[in-house]
Amino acid sequence: MGNMRESFFLNQVVHLHKVQYPDQADFLVDDKWLFETGGKNKEKKQIQGHANAYLALDGIETGYGNTIPLWLFGFLY
Repeated sequence: MGNMRESFFLNQVVHLHKVQYPDQADFLVDDKWLFETGGKNKEKKQIQGHANAYLALDGIETGYGNTIPLWLFGFLY
């Protein structure tokens, strides 16, 4: 399931943005934004202490704070 989430995120973002694979999270977009993908129970451990860091979570309908529903990235395509 994790591979599907990451593949979806990458597919939606990569056509308009530069995407890299950093050590501390799943994706670094445009050398600025860190993203960690996961399910609704994913914790912020991997992105804690980083500016411009977000969770892209599956299984949630609305976002809050630095948490964004994964499905919303589908609108980028």
